[in-house]
Amino acid sequence: MAITTIWLVRSGLAMSMGAAALCLAILPLRQSSAATAAGVHPGPMSRTEAFARAETLTALGRKIFSDPSLSASGLQACASCHDPSHAFGPASAVPVEMGGEHGDQPGLRAVPTLRYLQAVPAFTEHYYDSEDEGDESVDNGPTGGLTWDGRVDHGADQAKIPLLSPFEMGNKDAAAVVAKLRKAAYADDIKAAFGETVFDNPKDAFDAAAEVLATFEQSGPDFYPYSSRYDAFLAGKATLTAQELRGRQLFEDPAKGNCSSCHLSEPANDGEPPQFSDFGFLGLAAPRNTAIPANSDPSYHDLGLCGPQRTDFAGRSEYCGLFRTPTLRNVALKKSFLHNGYFHSLRDVVSFYATRDSDPGRWYPRNGDGTVRKYDDLPQAYWDNLNQDPPFGRKPGDAPALTDPEIDDIVAFLGTLTDADLQHDATGH
Repeated sequence: MAITTIWLVRSGLAMSMGAAALCLAILPLRQSSAATAAGVHPGPMSRTEAFARAETLTALGRKIFSDPSLSASGLQACASCHDPSHAFGPASAVPVEMGGEHGDQPGLRAVPTLRYLQAVPAFTEHYYDSEDEGDESVDNGPTGGLTWDGRVDHGADQAKIPLLSPFEMGNKDAAAVVAKLRKAAYADDIKAAFGETVFDNPKDAFDAAAEVLATFEQSGPDFYPYSSRYDAFLAGKATLTAQELRGRQLFEDPAKGNCSSCHLSEPANDGEPPQFSDFGFLGLAAPRNTAIPANSDPSYHDLGLCGPQRTDFAGRSEYCGLFRTPTLRNVALKKSFLHNGYFHSLRDVVSFYATRDSDPGRWYPRNGDGTVRKYDDLPQAYWDNLNQDPPFGRKPGDAPALTDPEIDDIVAFLGTLTDADLQHDATGH
């Protein structure tokens, strides 16, 4: 079984780049027998050798991540959808990206960020809080995994999805990817890292490329710098404005925004920075996005955890409509929100949370008789799966959980979560 990266932090706590790099380097990737015999991984490494190897794989992963020649069209790299200058998320506001052999195949979901995935635990159907983080007797339900439906656990497995997806990089199979890697300017670098015979077995070469990408995505400076103004505030090195402080209070108030119940905003008990996600799954009932071509078929529904892209929970009706809670770090940079990219304003997202149930006509279309077709992207059979905790759960006509000024305060607070290297993008300068 190929060694991967995410297992390093299955406890849910972020590791330092040094610790992650050391573990990644000491534990080699799966090799062909010929590569192993050639001494590519001669055995346990010193700490210095381990860091050096991790740096080598990270540098190689950076090249692969930015290489459009690895796509069937020759035009799409990993970085095309996961733009480093946008927190490794999309730079555009379109709900789904185009890909495939000719670049004309639309995706099915909004592209998520790749930043701050290093602490996502492996998927489990029944997640119990660890002893030092809370009551371990409480079953928090489905938690963890990568992608919107948590269907893979490891960075290397996640990296393979777009390489082979017919509506992303569009390669027919692993061999097609390896054929492109053979021709890449960095092919000799791959041989130097994995042995001269690594390309003799396409599966080994494909696994190596995926693992290199996963190693790159464990680079602390690139993917989890914890350099936002909020991080500096928690460290006592920065201040927040009065509005931002009000927003933080509303964000954490269980009777108001209640955002921190899922988007954890306080440091862990061991002092690790907050991840702004509990990595659980929620049903929010985002309005149906008619800008997604797949939604032109009225019988098509993206039901998240129960399919159609994830298949092992097909038929498990209690999971239909649930999607994994993303981190809110760098959320102010996003141009489309939620799994279907329906919203294009952070303020609209917070407003939707505050008024989904008290004013559904604001968000959902109306039937011919004027009644509101609420939860229009989720069949009624699954409505019981929707989150009803505050700020949800109000009756039509009730006062919303948040006033407009309070919504503005929360949005201001969320702006403090932008990492330092990206703050020019948030301000437009």
